[in-house]
Amino acid sequence: MFIDYAKITIKSGNGGDGCVSFRREKFVAKGGPDGGDGGKGGDVVFKATKHENTLLKFRFQKSFKAQNGQSGSSNNKTGKNGNNIVIEVPIGTVIKDIENNVVADLDTDKKEFVASYGGRGGKGNAHFATSINQTPKFAIKGQKTLEQMVILELKLIADVGLVGFPNAGKSSLIRAISHAKPIVANYPFTTLVPHLGYVSHNDKDFVVADIPGLIEGASQGKGMGTTFLRHIERTKILLFILDITDKPKLHFDILVKELDSYGLGLKTKKFAIALNKIDILANIDKENFKKQFTPYDIFFISALKKTNIKELLDWITKNI
Repeated sequence: MFIDYAKITIKSGNGGDGCVSFRREKFVAKGGPDGGDGGKGGDVVFKATKHENTLLKFRFQKSFKAQNGQSGSSNNKTGKNGNNIVIEVPIGTVIKDIENNVVADLDTDKKEFVASYGGRGGKGNAHFATSINQTPKFAIKGQKTLEQMVILELKLIADVGLVGFPNAGKSSLIRAISHAKPIVANYPFTTLVPHLGYVSHNDKDFVVADIPGLIEGASQGKGMGTTFLRHIERTKILLFILDITDKPKLHFDILVKELDSYGLGLKTKKFAIALNKIDILANIDKENFKKQFTPYDIFFISALKKTNIKELLDWITKNI
């Protein structure tokens, strides 16, 4: 199951308490203070890994706590530091605070972020001996830490993002060019989760993301809403998949408007247009379509029959 959003609570470890202790040695009438310091609490660390591709596990476990530091003891023994807790997340995970501010972007493998530091250990009474007070009977408590909530959002890392209306043929295309096997259907159907396909062409490997179908009003929450728009942000280029039999120019204009409304304007992102399902039409007025989509790069394809797929992949490998 693909899950790309989660809210969890985290808590770093409390610092261990300092110790109040006095030496008890044979033939020593008055032993001095020898209370040790408390250990530091463990940190909460997020780590990106290529071995995870969904936030599904956070649906079942929503609370993560690092180990507390141990208290100090006699003979100036410092308490053991608490163990860190390392939470592995997929590459591309963004960590936000409860006010939705981005605090970390784990966009590369093994990248780490300390979300909450462990509490400091308290000082034992050995630290507080002076010429005036040679037998201090107090120590410092370890620093307590607070539980906090964080938001995890996964943004897929892909070279090419496929965008289009439901049933435009995105899933069929990703099946045609990769080993990914998203569900396809011959009725208005929207993919419910993004799919990644790994493609090799012209001695070049790249990743294609099949973004679930957008509809008019998606940027305002209609339909699937903004649920999957975040996955378009990281793609190097976009490929608009349009059904050539169903008002492709109108659908293209709507898609561009939705991306602009969400803040994903096309001014800084390379893109092309693939008019799909040409196998359905007996005759195609290509010049008319080219005129409608001037000055954009346009391809006439059939994902089902794999017609003109090579030309499309040639363009992709030249532009990623």
